[in-house]
Amino acid sequence: EAFDPRGIGPVAGSDTNLDRMFRLVRQWAVEPQGWLVLMGERGCGKTHLAAALAHFRRGQGDEVLFVIVPELLDHMRSTFGPQSNVTYDRVFERTKNVHVLVLDDFGENSAAPWAAEKLYQLINHRYNAKLPTVITSFLTLEEIEEKVDKRIASRIADAGFSRLLN
Repeated sequence: EAFDPRGIGPVAGSDTNLDRMFRLVRQWAVEPQGWLVLMGERGCGKTHLAAALAHFRRGQGDEVLFVIVPELLDHMRSTFGPQSNVTYDRVFERTKNVHVLVLDDFGENSAAPWAAEKLYQLINHRYNAKLPTVITSFLTLEEIEEKVDKRIASRIADAGFSRLLN
């Protein structure tokens, strides 16, 4: 309800189509099927819309996980430490199988091979299982292919209900 589809910050008054995007996100939130991919410049409202969507789905009784990708990867890495109270398998399985997953700031993570492989396993599992997934990124698909992983970009492109916010 707090989202202003007229835009604020760097996108205020620009030619963005935020009102259309706002309506598409609301539509997807009511009936989450397939994937919703929000790509666009920083500050255009992707995270706001994704968080509102997650909050709405949680209010509808869905199990929802909203994660910032670099923090998710850090958390997964920390499970290997001797002080960890949670196992890697537990964290990864929950992330892979939660009903609605929101991956915020996709592509902001390091390009380390381990990170790319874990993201591919996560994306590939959710793609094959047809689980509702939301991805926000300031990167284009081409940049995801170059910076993160070609296989991930392919899965995102094939996932269906994707829209650009720019």
